[in-house]
Amino acid sequence: MLKHLFKADPARPFQFVKFLSWSSLVLILASILALSVFIANYARETIISKNHEFALLLAENLNHQIYQRFTLPTVLGFGRIELKQPAQYERLEQVISSTTHSFHVLEVRIYDIQGSVSYSTNRDLVGQTGLDDTSVKNAVEHGKYSFKLQKNITNWMAMLRFSLEPDSIVLRTVYPLRAERTLGIREESIMGILEFTQDITADYESVIHFQWLIIVGSFTTSLVLFFLLYMIILRTDRFLALRISEKEKLEKELHQNEKLASMGRMVASIAHEIRNPLGIIRSSSEILYGRAKKEGSPNAKLLEAIFDESKRLSQTVNDFLDYARPKQPRMEKVDLIKVWKEMFSFLSTEIEKKGIVLEKDFPEQVYVSGDKDLIYRAFYNIFTNALQATPQNGTVRVMVVPGERPEVIVSDSGKGFESSMLDKYPEPFYTTKETGTGLGLAIAGSILNNHGAKIILANNEQDGGMVKIEFPKFDG
Repeated sequence: MLKHLFKADPARPFQFVKFLSWSSLVLILASILALSVFIANYARETIISKNHEFALLLAENLNHQIYQRFTLPTVLGFGRIELKQPAQYERLEQVISSTTHSFHVLEVRIYDIQGSVSYSTNRDLVGQTGLDDTSVKNAVEHGKYSFKLQKNITNWMAMLRFSLEPDSIVLRTVYPLRAERTLGIREESIMGILEFTQDITADYESVIHFQWLIIVGSFTTSLVLFFLLYMIILRTDRFLALRISEKEKLEKELHQNEKLASMGRMVASIAHEIRNPLGIIRSSSEILYGRAKKEGSPNAKLLEAIFDESKRLSQTVNDFLDYARPKQPRMEKVDLIKVWKEMFSFLSTEIEKKGIVLEKDFPEQVYVSGDKDLIYRAFYNIFTNALQATPQNGTVRVMVVPGERPEVIVSDSGKGFESSMLDKYPEPFYTTKETGTGLGLAIAGSILNNHGAKIILANNEQDGGMVKIEFPKFDG
């Protein structure tokens, strides 16, 4: 498949590069997503670990405060601890409240060794049994603390929410309360089990925001860099396609010119050999035709046909020679209007004979730099083609547009050009007429190209063909 994409269009060498760029973008985005998830998970674990450390410090501080501010004074004052007495309960609650203040503690419980709730910030739970789980039992048996994360929302659902509800993420800490080594106590014995829960939703939410920051930032940076690279590839692709197209066009023109040059040399050689004897035949037939016509000879019509055909053949030979050996223009100031008027005067008989309506749209003067005789020849070929393409009583319109780069537009009311063959008409020997040589437009194009002008073939919006000539800027 990649081989097919790479070879699908030789004129577009960057197609494969564009395919690789899109594939690379997908891989980069996928890698960024995976990296962001990894970083977010690492950050989440780090936050949770820090919360474990803070919870452990809070548990140790609670242990110390309860022992120093409640246990010792109560034992010394009352002889024993009985939380059923309101004074002792209120004292313990005051110690716990002052210690846990501003630590987002939701609930505090103290279990006795048998697993009964001795104290709770929720007084309805005091005295209840069966609320201890394996964490509390392990703390009693092994004296080890533990942490448990309680979530009412999954990680993926949490990512899809801009903000989380309070108490969405709760950290539960179970810690064995120990008696400190004072008043003759030689070892730290377990007095009970401390359990408290903290709301760490805000910390968890900051991790989610950090994760989105990584994803959005990485995606945006990657997309911007990709599209900058892609725009460079597109511009380079268009530039190379244009250069390749121009190269192919030049190669085609070079091959065509070589072909035409060799053909032109052959035709010129043959035409040169034909012209001299053809001239003798033409002049001789003209003399004989004149005599026979005066004498009323029955051979007059035959001699007239020989003379007409020799004249036509002589013109064809001259066309071959004109194309094969183009004359270099003598650049001088030429008035296009004057050239057209001379041509109209010369072809007036033919125009009247066909009943053609000639429409002229001329300014007073339009000057270009060129060879008057060669420009006349080019206009003559274009205009006679228009006359021949126009039916009886049709219309031919000639418009000269002045300006920095003058233009000449010749249009007719004939059948027009074949749209699919527009590029063929300027080529030599291509013709759609039964008696044409196909050199009229070729000679005109050659002359105008030597003048730096451009010839364009097209069809009118309604009927007929149009030839547009664009001359270069006149520096006169």
